[in-house]
Amino acid sequence: MPLKAFTMPKWGIEMSEGMIGEWSVEEGKPFARGEVIALIETDKITNEVEAEADAKFVRIVAQQGETLPVGALLAVYGDDEPSAEVDAFIAAFRPADARMAASDTEDMIAEAAAETEVPPAAPQIDDGLAISPAARARAESGRLDVTSIAGSGRGGRIMLQDVEQALRPPADPQLKGPFDAQVEGNGFASPMARRLAARHGVDLKALKGTGPRGRICKDDVLSAAGAGTAAPSGEVEIVAMSPMRKAIARRLTEAKQMIPHFYLRRRVRADRLLSAREAAGRRGSVNDYLVRAVALALREVPEVNIQVHGTEIHRIPTADIAIAVATDKGLLTPVLRSAESMSVEQIREVVGDLVARARSSKLKQEEIEGGSFSLSNLGPYGVEQFDAIINPPQGAILAVGAARPEPIDDDGAIRIVPVLHLSLSCDHRAIDGADGARFLAALAKLIEHPERL
Repeated sequence: MPLKAFTMPKWGIEMSEGMIGEWSVEEGKPFARGEVIALIETDKITNEVEAEADAKFVRIVAQQGETLPVGALLAVYGDDEPSAEVDAFIAAFRPADARMAASDTEDMIAEAAAETEVPPAAPQIDDGLAISPAARARAESGRLDVTSIAGSGRGGRIMLQDVEQALRPPADPQLKGPFDAQVEGNGFASPMARRLAARHGVDLKALKGTGPRGRICKDDVLSAAGAGTAAPSGEVEIVAMSPMRKAIARRLTEAKQMIPHFYLRRRVRADRLLSAREAAGRRGSVNDYLVRAVALALREVPEVNIQVHGTEIHRIPTADIAIAVATDKGLLTPVLRSAESMSVEQIREVVGDLVARARSSKLKQEEIEGGSFSLSNLGPYGVEQFDAIINPPQGAILAVGAARPEPIDDDGAIRIVPVLHLSLSCDHRAIDGADGARFLAALAKLIEHPERL
């Protein structure tokens, strides 16, 4: 088969980059149609990429842990083509939206000016020069004088990566891109290798790379650092944000800056709810009962069951509740659709499945989008009370803490019973204080009279 590019796919209109979580196939080994070939982490979920046909990768370009823009070359499909042809294919590859990456005005002006200039004649390359065919073709297309290049190949042969490095503009030392950087006096190093070297104090110039064409990889740095031993006490560990973590940071910053939050707080007695759960044989967690109560309260106060889109308020006909789930990669909010039509037992089954797949990165895109309301329960972690940030475009989120014994007025008598602290965060552009208060009142009645659930 002819050489074909496997590029960073695009899922959703907002996706701009993705991270290679794992390669599920090996370079040079065939795979079948439908087989998972890679796990790619976006800012929301980890996607399993399946092969569209029987094929194999003759070259895997991107490394695990690298974050690359949509359309970037990840690997090359093909048969047993010569290495030089694969090198030439990679050198000639350009993402379809490469020109769109130059959004800076000065860059665009410089490009326009360059297009009007007459390009200089390409320097002649001596036929006797030790240079690979792919490097020669790239140097000629880039009009590069190769006489001053020190080749990194065997016997000083000029390789494709030497030409690519010479053609790159000088890099800003303060910026780090997703591509390999040349190490003074010793080949190339992957982005992860550079980060680990900085963290462990490893001199890359002293390393001999074991990757393709002498590339310095993660294992080379970890080996030099003592096989990944823990950082000494007091040393700052620098961890790059994953695409998901960066998306969480961006969305929550925008939400806090753009949405006028106000908070309503209320205590509710939880002893009767806990007794009802015990009587039912604990068929359902406290959170499952809370989801059911929230769904019925939203049906009673639809003014809170909304989404806000610019200057429009969308009232959602069903209680589509987003459940906050803590995972090792960040917070996910899978959506339980039409929760008002489910029993506590049904909620237990569906939420249990959503939580399990959220923590194993197997949620589908549509399962984390939308939602009309969010529920965040940190009670299982011992948190007694907190305020949550609204998850746009939703209009409100309920924060629930742990039930703790507190004194209450029970028909004139003081009793000490388990009490839940609820905090409702509302978008004041669309929800008034009275609407939020009515919702909390309806929710409190359902929790304090669980027979209504």
